[in-house]
Amino acid sequence: MNRLFIKKSVEQIQRESEARHLKRTLGPVNLIFLGIGCVIGAGIYVMTGNAAANFAGPAVMLSFVLAGIACAFAALCYAELSSTMPVPGSSYSYSYVTIGELLAWIMGWLMLLEYGIAASVVAVGWSGYVASFLHDFGIVIPSVISTSTIQSAANSSGHLIFEATANINLVAAAGILVVTGLLVLGVSESAAVNNVIVFIKVGVLIIFIIAGIGFVNPANWKPFIPENQGGFAFGIPGIFRAASVIFFAYFGFEAVSTAAGESRNPRRDVPIGILGALAVCTVIYILVAAVLTGIVPYRLLGVREPIALAADRMGMPWFSFAIKVGAVAGLSSVMLILTYAQTRVFLAMARDGLLPRVFSTIHRKFRTPWIGTIILGAIIALTASLLPITILGDLCSLGTALAFSIVCFSVLWLRKTRPDLPRRFTAPLGLWTPILGVIFALLMAIPLIMDITMKAMSGDPIPAIILAVYLIIGTSLYAFYGYSHSLLAKGLDFVDDHKSNPAHIAAPTAESQ
Repeated sequence: MNRLFIKKSVEQIQRESEARHLKRTLGPVNLIFLGIGCVIGAGIYVMTGNAAANFAGPAVMLSFVLAGIACAFAALCYAELSSTMPVPGSSYSYSYVTIGELLAWIMGWLMLLEYGIAASVVAVGWSGYVASFLHDFGIVIPSVISTSTIQSAANSSGHLIFEATANINLVAAAGILVVTGLLVLGVSESAAVNNVIVFIKVGVLIIFIIAGIGFVNPANWKPFIPENQGGFAFGIPGIFRAASVIFFAYFGFEAVSTAAGESRNPRRDVPIGILGALAVCTVIYILVAAVLTGIVPYRLLGVREPIALAADRMGMPWFSFAIKVGAVAGLSSVMLILTYAQTRVFLAMARDGLLPRVFSTIHRKFRTPWIGTIILGAIIALTASLLPITILGDLCSLGTALAFSIVCFSVLWLRKTRPDLPRRFTAPLGLWTPILGVIFALLMAIPLIMDITMKAMSGDPIPAIILAVYLIIGTSLYAFYGYSHSLLAKGLDFVDDHKSNPAHIAAPTAESQ
């Protein structure tokens, strides 16, 4: 058991960060745009409609507030940890210091749900907007290549059920493969593209808010909280369930922390990027949700492109076209950043010996982990082509909630065990910030776990089966590879990206025993 919970020291993490070979090109503005580019995406362009139609109705605005509060506490904890340990592994690296290797592995594997599956969610929504966009030009993409293999639909009692079809979403897969190619070419090039895209999609959403106010019908907000129909279908339980659905849309700020290895001054710039992105996006989210549910009756919003539907209702063809352009561009940037973040987490795990070295192989010209990026891009593309947005969204939110709770616990642990540690940024409210962060994160996770369990018990086991298979694969990878290849267990510090032997030999420390 001691072997499973060996820990890195903070100094070891910091030493590894200083010895890496990634190109440091990102400043605070790039990081804020990186966060905004990731936060404003599927949550507002896709998942808002699903959350309103199936769970909360117009009260989805309250769901955004709940999810935003939960993320605010987590964001403050991320900012503190990133200013102390500016490493690309994000929550995985933080867990290795505070909880130990086994749970760090679990954290890294959960982050594949958080980033990789989120990229698949966005790709599915992106395919819907692309199909709608091309339809305006008379180009019809057959549903057999633009919808997922597993489909979801509401039964007679209003609950979602799933069934397999012969479809495969090749459009979503193609979107992921394109951003994968861009990430292989370089981070600075990808950041420049992202900055342009963020400007476009934020501008489109602001125009939607301003123009849409005149088309809001207050009658669509009544009842503001629809009567509960059993389980998590509307009512107060529905507000919490909807918050858990859209919760993952906020976590884009965490992607900023994975860019620490490529930031010019990570101790200062990463906290700025995290908090700045979250503040801007929270206001935009709530305003867009209010206008969206005011224009379209909430029960009609359960589509892949709800904002495009609202724009069509406004009877302004040019504006509907602009919304679709903004959505396609915006979701493209989110796919880019989520895939980027996942490759950096697996990069950190491979450097520790917990994953094969191919995930940490740096291209000599582009300075990117190119092989790992290609492998992950292929896996994410396959997932996007097979699974519907409802299942993907739930898995992603579950991974995000558990990751947030571990990060907040890590802040608690470091405050108690290393009060002397230099911190460029310290989360306010003392210990209350990480404690409330843990509580709110678990409040987001509980409805998801209950809903997956209830579906399995009522004869719809597909979500539970997918989650179980995912956990079995992760456990097997650690048992048959990570456990025996761990550099820390061998007394090694880390392996240089361009050498086959350890760059440093770590002397045994109290924390690593």
